[in-house]
Amino acid sequence: MYSLQAIWTVAREQLDVTMCIWANRSYAILKGEFAGVGAEGAGKKAHSMLSLSNPPLDWVKLAKGMGVEGVRVTSAEEFADVFSVAVSRKGPFLIELDLSN
Repeated sequence: MYSLQAIWTVAREQLDVTMCIWANRSYAILKGEFAGVGAEGAGKKAHSMLSLSNPPLDWVKLAKGMGVEGVRVTSAEEFADVFSVAVSRKGPFLIELDLSN
């Protein structure tokens, strides 16, 4: 969620930018901070605050709400195909990589 405003900026400026978001459904950087201070044994409630999966964020819909076309991919092969098309077109485009399955 730290980068949501960047989508709006790219949309407003109509930049030729392909945004790729790896949807890991968590604040992974904060999990590292927990480990760094020895708090990885914190309770279930504390760990739930690091999750972005309840409800899961839909980056494609968020982008669409700002006027940016986007697509969700679920494999590296699918990503390669979509990415090659996305970088050859004009205007902003968002690719959400969801490899959780």
